[in-house]
Formats: sequence, C-alpha cells, structure tokens
Amino acid sequence: MSDKAKKIFFTLTIVVPFLLYCVYYYSRMLKNAPYKFTEFKSFVIQYGTSDSLVNKYDSKTGNYQYLNKKDSLIKTNILLKNSELLYLHRKAADLGFWDFPSDERGDSTKYKGLKPVRYYIEFNYQRKSKKVVFDESFNGDPKLKDANEGLIKEITSVLSEAEDRKKNK
Repeated sequence: MSDKAKKIFFTLTIVVPFLLYCVYYYSRMLKNAPYKFTEFKSFVIQYGTSDSLVNKYDSKTGNYQYLNKKDSLIKTNILLKNSELLYLHRKAADLGFWDFPSDERGDSTKYKGLKPVRYYIEFNYQRKSKKVVFDESFNGDPKLKDANEGLIKEITSVLSEAEDRKKNK
C-alpha cells in the first residue's frame, strides 16, 4: 500500500467519522440546551440579612427596592434592556450558574461580627428555572464562592448602571 493510499484510508476511517460524530454530538447538545436566551423570561435577585431579604429586583415587573446608605427604603421601577438581560444570561452561563447547588448556606449566626448577607438568585425560562440561595458565610468550595460573588457583582453593577441611566434621563 502506498503512502497516499494509507493517508486516504486513515482519513476515511478515523478523521471523517470523528468529525461527523462531533458535529452530531454538539448539534444535539446545543439543540437540547436547557437554558437558552430565546426562552428567557425573567430573573429575580433578593438580598439582605438571613431573616429579611428587603433588597429585591424582579426583571419581569422592573420593581426594584433597596436600602440606601441612610437605611431608607427606596422603591423604583427599572426595566433592563434586552442587551443587559443577554449579558447577565451569558455571565451566568460563563460562571456555571446552572451547575451551582441550590442551597449554599453557611453559619447564619455571625459572620465577621455581623449577620451574613443572604442572596437569592432565580433565573426563569419557559421550560425550567434555576434558584440558588447563597450566604456570605458559605464555607464550601472557594471557586464556587468566587463564582457566586462574581455573578452577584455583575447583577448589582448592571442594576446600578440602569438606575443611573434612568436618573440621567
């Protein structure tokens, strides 16, 4: 068998089936992905001390309430742009939010001398939803804790930018 025939045989028996399988496998994975932005409905974030989650935002209604630095409850309505919602959806996917455990609570008595802040994050889609409860005092995997904190930081920064945009109109 010549070298050219060996290369053709190798290509037809190994490389081509492997490439066909990759195309088949990843097309099925993308088609059946449970969390697609085209099916995105809304997200909810609530945070505060473990006994009262007074800071809340719901992207479906746009209702946003939070305590300011003077402990006054501020209620406003902020509707996020589609591009901002897409950004948060992609950020959640990048950080692995869909694989987070739903309960990431730690010791709720005292954390650094204070009650720990508890976060409730929920992403809702047509077929599924994902809910995560995360405490600042969570002492599990540090990478998981960093990913939670990163997602919370992104959500709060998008909300503050949207609020600033609304104030400047």
